[in-house]
Amino acid sequence: GRALLVLLLSATVSLLGGLIFGYELGVISGALLQLQIDFHLSCFKQEVLVSALLIGALLASLVGGIFIDRHGRRRAILVSSFVLLVGSLILTLARSFIGLVIGRMTVGFAISVSSMACCIYVSEMVAAHQRGLLVSLYEAGITVGILLSYALNYIFADVDEGWRYMFGLAIAPTAMQFLSILFLPVNPVKLNSWDSDCQKGLIQLQDTEDRAAAKREPYKEKHYSFLDLFRTRDNMRRRTLVGLGLVLFQQFTGQPNVLGYASKIFHSVGFQSNSSAILASVGLGAIKVVATLIAMAFADKAGRRVLLMAGCVVMAISVTTIGLTSRTAPLAMARDCKAATDPNASHSLTQHPLTPVSSQPAVSPIPPALGAGRSQAGPGFAATRSLTEAFTSAQSREGVPGSSLTQKRGSVGQAKEETVGSTGPPFSGAPWAERVVLNWITLLSMMAFVSAFSIGFGPMTWLVLSEIYPAGIRGRAFAFCNSFNWAANLLISLSFLDLIDAIGFSWMFLLYGLMGVMAVIFIYLFVPETKGQSLEEIDQQFSRKR
Repeated sequence: GRALLVLLLSATVSLLGGLIFGYELGVISGALLQLQIDFHLSCFKQEVLVSALLIGALLASLVGGIFIDRHGRRRAILVSSFVLLVGSLILTLARSFIGLVIGRMTVGFAISVSSMACCIYVSEMVAAHQRGLLVSLYEAGITVGILLSYALNYIFADVDEGWRYMFGLAIAPTAMQFLSILFLPVNPVKLNSWDSDCQKGLIQLQDTEDRAAAKREPYKEKHYSFLDLFRTRDNMRRRTLVGLGLVLFQQFTGQPNVLGYASKIFHSVGFQSNSSAILASVGLGAIKVVATLIAMAFADKAGRRVLLMAGCVVMAISVTTIGLTSRTAPLAMARDCKAATDPNASHSLTQHPLTPVSSQPAVSPIPPALGAGRSQAGPGFAATRSLTEAFTSAQSREGVPGSSLTQKRGSVGQAKEETVGSTGPPFSGAPWAERVVLNWITLLSMMAFVSAFSIGFGPMTWLVLSEIYPAGIRGRAFAFCNSFNWAANLLISLSFLDLIDAIGFSWMFLLYGLMGVMAVIFIYLFVPETKGQSLEEIDQQFSRKR
């Protein structure tokens, strides 16, 4: 009975932690549309507001690991929940731009610490054969949180000061997580660590004799300094290589930007009316949720390596396809952010988000017969439409457990570009029928990319990171890799448009495809299979194997 209670509470903490993370990443895109009017935000201020969460998350990555190792995982989750409550209150009651920035930084700090502590705590709490499922539940929470932010952004889009409700509603799941963790033990309880069922069909790190020897040896927890991550002691250097390789390839395969330009692809295929845009954005969210549930189901059966490699192969094929199709039917990537500093202008833009602001006439990619019947979007559509870009935020988790916030140009500039910028033809030259086929291929490739990320890199990166380090340094090691994840995300997001200017959109995506191939090779050579093994056993075998 107690084991079942611990299992259910661990699942609740993991799911709620992910849900809060995803919600906070996704909610800003809808809130910004109202904030830019209420606070007369320039482009720079919008970028600062979105980046504030990233800055808080980076700070948490630098100091959060020390706190997690020194004061324990449970206390770290409790403290992060409390800080998140404070941050949500600051945002809800904010009366100035500075208040909003402080609130977003506080929230960013809290969700970053929570993401690390939740994954580590749950991985240590549950049995080996349940670890993949329950740690992946965090990623599922993120995808559900983003979908929830979509829905609430749309509901509150036309409400006066609706952004206060958007930010304030994060308090409910945070309070639930705080209460759930209170009933869980301080130290992890090993539930059936050596259950014989866990060992069936195991892909081993080493041979059977070493595995038996690891079982016989009493496990002694060792103490490590931060510098040990870069030393040969207990093969720590290889573990650090595995961790950094996973988080960097997670970003360098193009995840923030493929998703960040989702709305441009939706637009080119013809999703322009209110209802079809909602369907497209929610449909993308639903695909992510389903794919993450598949990953949860197979994490402890197929194994981490198989899902990572399969996901990378599909991602590489998908971005390569997008790169090749865009050479024939290139997507127009607007770059200027339109600041809404004039209240009247802002209002008119929000009322007619599909009306081009530039002096050049907009040509619909839909032929006249179909385009004539297209309904003009109402004021709420701006929020929903911008949410297609908010998918950039996932991950990351997907980003960090999952992350992945597209900073500055990604979330804000792109949101503004999409909502306010020109809706001119995203392609030229190719016959209309051919363009339609190519655009649908691009859309399907993007959906395949989203699914592959949610099955592979999304959940598996954080699962492997929570398993491969010794308990004594697990928090600091996880935080160290996490800081590179946030930094790489920022670099990819900020350099994307500059790289497109330099080498072109199609070459950019072909480069992402090449990175996907390199990621497959890296995973094959360096990432071990850890399914079905206790954390102590993984550690002991890692310590022996060169």
